[in-house]
Amino acid sequence: MIPEIIIHNSISLDGSLTGFMPDMGLHYSIAGSYNPDAHLIGADTIISGNELFGEGIPEEVNSDYEQPQRDEKLPWWVIVDSRGRLKGMLHTCRRFEFCHDVILLVSKSTPSDYITHLRKRNYRYIIAGDDKVDIKTALDLLSEEYSIKKILTDTGRTLGNILINLGLVQEISLLIHPLITGNKSYPMFSDVRANLNLRLTNSESYDNGCVWNVYKI
Repeated sequence: MIPEIIIHNSISLDGSLTGFMPDMGLHYSIAGSYNPDAHLIGADTIISGNELFGEGIPEEVNSDYEQPQRDEKLPWWVIVDSRGRLKGMLHTCRRFEFCHDVILLVSKSTPSDYITHLRKRNYRYIIAGDDKVDIKTALDLLSEEYSIKKILTDTGRTLGNILINLGLVQEISLLIHPLITGNKSYPMFSDVRANLNLRLTNSESYDNGCVWNVYKI
């Protein structure tokens, strides 16, 4: 059974995901209120996050090769990476104290040296799809193998739009910031292929001018 999928993003008034600095404290406070079993993340988000907030990739140490022993109530980080782009970078995710551990979603065409890399470091992974990751199959296996019932993703446009186009998203949570990015806009829904009818189920405003809207599809 495919888990419940919730998209949560911070956007500008004109729907852009970039071109401004979101209120990260409020963004993650709302994300945490969902109490998801897992966060679904694209490889691009990990790479850009390391570039934006990191100070270079630290060298691996022995503990990075072991699965962390953390509270089972903490959410998994489920990362889509069929091309093996995160080789040598995953330990930056595993070290995050509010992550139970990392699960990789890969495909049959994922480079074999990347699979070896994952095995040596005791990363859990699911193979689904021939070329790219078969998201539906992977989500079904996540539910079956790890009892994941609710997934939240705030990974950006590409993965979010894929999930919407596949009809897998039940809820969209938007933290709307009071600014317009104009010609710098990176519109959140530009790759959605069809009109969607949404029902507003919650709306809250904050002192910083942000509005949080929640929609059911």
